[in-house]
Amino acid sequence: MTSMGKTRRMTAAGLAGAALAMALTVPAVADEGPAGEKAVAGATGAGWQLTQTGTDARFRGLAGVSRSVAWAAGSHGTVLRTTDGGKSWRNVSPAGAGELEFRDVEAFDARRAVVLAIGEGEASRVFRTEDGGATWTESFRNTDPRAFYDCMTFFDHRHGLAMSDPVDGKYRILSTGDGGRSWTVLPDDGMPAALPGEAGFAASGQCLVSSGPKDVWLATGGGATGRVLHSADRGLTWTATETSVPAGEGAKGVFGLAFRDRRHGIAVGGDYRKDQPSPQAAAVTRDGARSWTASATPPPAYRSGVAWLPHTKSAALAVGPTGTDLTTDGGRTWRTVDTGSYDTVDCTADGACWASGEKGRVARASLR
Repeated sequence: MTSMGKTRRMTAAGLAGAALAMALTVPAVADEGPAGEKAVAGATGAGWQLTQTGTDARFRGLAGVSRSVAWAAGSHGTVLRTTDGGKSWRNVSPAGAGELEFRDVEAFDARRAVVLAIGEGEASRVFRTEDGGATWTESFRNTDPRAFYDCMTFFDHRHGLAMSDPVDGKYRILSTGDGGRSWTVLPDDGMPAALPGEAGFAASGQCLVSSGPKDVWLATGGGATGRVLHSADRGLTWTATETSVPAGEGAKGVFGLAFRDRRHGIAVGGDYRKDQPSPQAAAVTRDGARSWTASATPPPAYRSGVAWLPHTKSAALAVGPTGTDLTTDGGRTWRTVDTGSYDTVDCTADGACWASGEKGRVARASLR
């Protein structure tokens, strides 16, 4: 492709991302969701459009592959897949997984995906499929009763990590180099000590995120401060930085992270208890998490998921049980654009965003 062709393509992509940001703020009419909630759905398709999933599972795990393909993983061992933009969903749950709680899913395409089940001891497991969920292989089962795995992330189709709450005072990191077929616990020599009471939150599949071939970030809460840990070598060595997101109690801290490159990131969180306020629920970094700045106008309540809109440098979405917020200035200020309940959000390179949460809710926003 010529340089002029590249320029035109990137310009068009940037305009598409900006238009998607505008679409989420277009005045909309109400539409009934699968559980009777109201959702944003404009006459031209703008805003969140709830899809009919046929289940009441809570989906805290979500992987948007494209406008057409997405995976959702949730309670009661439920995994769903769509290949038609959410018009229909297929239940592709692993056999015998009904007692497991899936909280994260990483998908490479319509056929290959990896899901993480959370919990103490053997409740933490990893499954992998290569045939669209027709069959699954259990590739990891935690046998340490002290470990509790929360999230996972992949740098590419082969290399990925999963993280556990602290064991012997340090976060435990699990590594794969073959697409999730096998896993190895990494040495913890390069991991800083966890704070007293500190842990990760398995709330949105975004307490461990990556950008590029080697950079990965880990979100924490429950300790004296909400921290973000960063590794530039795929989890071998880490540095920890305090954020402005309040912690200090087991229900408070950083719940979700999103990085659009190795320098620019957003952290969201707060206090997940319904009767508690969540001031300073978002922060931004421009130096890869070496420092964090509180959002001047943060989301008005606890948020568990966050995602950059595709092909933009300044637009992102944050979601939580009380609504969706949009920033168009890189996380400095936020405004609420929808009041539906979602736990996590993911956007795709071809101009779509997906969100999922309680009572079988999965929604999509895209440009037509």
